Amino acid sequence: MIKMFSTVLRAWISRAMAAALVAAATAGCSSLPPAPALASDSDYNYMIGPGDIVNIVVWRNPELTMSVPVRPDGKISTPLVEDLHALGKDATTLARDIERELSKFIREPVVTVIVTQFVGPYSEQIRVIGEAARPQTLAYKQKMTLLDVMIEVGGITDFADGNGASILRTREGNKQYSVRLKDLIKNGDVSANVEMRPGDVLIIPQSWF
Repeated sequence: MIKMFSTVLRAWISRAMAAALVAAATAGCSSLPPAPALASDSDYNYMIGPGDIVNIVVWRNPELTMSVPVRPDGKISTPLVEDLHALGKDATTLARDIERELSKFIREPVVTVIVTQFVGPYSEQIRVIGEAARPQTLAYKQKMTLLDVMIEVGGITDFADGNGASILRTREGNKQYSVRLKDLIKNGDVSANVEMRPGDVLIIPQSWF
């Protein structure tokens, strides 16, 4: 019985600490400007990040064609090419880099790189903290909206202050914007849907009443 009580107490303390951190991050949230409806970059190019899987196709060299993971240090290794930086590059740039490395061994290599599993650089990932059903980190996708994020995390909990939520926009010097999650997912108000930006942090505080 004592052990069970201790476990429950630790869980309660952990939840209280997490709620306090979110509350501190959202202090003064009511005075935040609303998030702009349109925020995506029309010329956005996907950048490769750790955990991505890249398919490397070397024309007329099937023995060099393969899928490889991007390691946590942002590098890839393939036959004849070791420890090549892939982090923060788009597929075309990485293909040209591989061609330069392979040209030391074969004549005029032609390489195509296709990203088949997407995680993206840490700086571009979307982070959801607080009273989401499943707080987590998501890979950013062009034209990704707040509703898309909510579907991925399973909505908000019964304890969430949905209309007190905010977006911390790292690409604008950590500027914060208010968002209306309750209106969006509980009331179906599509006017509350906004586009996300790479690196956004969605903060969902707990309701205290």
